[in-house]
Amino acid sequence: MPETIAGITVPDSALVRETTELVRRAADESLFNHSRRVFLFGMLKSSARGLEVDPELAYAGAMFHDLGLTREHRTKHQRFEIDGAEAAQAFLRDHGRSAEEARSVWLAIALHTTPEIPLHLAPEVAVVTLGVETDVLGLDLDEISEEHRAEVVAAHPRPDFKNKILQAFYDGMVDRPGTTFGTMNDDVLAHFDPDFHREDFVRIIQQNAWPE
Repeated sequence: MPETIAGITVPDSALVRETTELVRRAADESLFNHSRRVFLFGMLKSSARGLEVDPELAYAGAMFHDLGLTREHRTKHQRFEIDGAEAAQAFLRDHGRSAEEARSVWLAIALHTTPEIPLHLAPEVAVVTLGVETDVLGLDLDEISEEHRAEVVAAHPRPDFKNKILQAFYDGMVDRPGTTFGTMNDDVLAHFDPDFHREDFVRIIQQNAWPE
């Protein structure tokens, strides 16, 4: 029987069940609950904004969006967002979703730390960013009723979440600092490591090989 939280129904399908099992195995409780909240908050925000979203694709995007931070699915040569995006794309294709649908979820995950751009793309792309911005940054909370917020958090608690998500970001990126250039992720490394040196976009321009 489908599960409903805060008026949002989690699809009762093989794809969704297998997504849940995969993420539950790979992620700790805090990251798993965060991913579920991202789905629920993203769907609530999408509904408030009049967006029609494929719930299976939204669920896959939300649940895979931080998978690249986990030990099992992370790499050391690319952004953690791309690790999760590639895993989700392959998973969706293996489960019969079209190349276009899988690509939308790839974009949703790859761009979820890139402000504003996802909100101008397909609803299946925007929904993940809406959920992340709600759960991590607390943006536009007034679009979700206090009752619905309470229901989501009761189902998927967030004890000490701010500190835990920052630690998860750091642990997932500390051995690939170069991948944080051009994103907000370098703020996390700078917060935890006073010796971390950010790349400087202006310096790269001024000191590159071009003579003018």
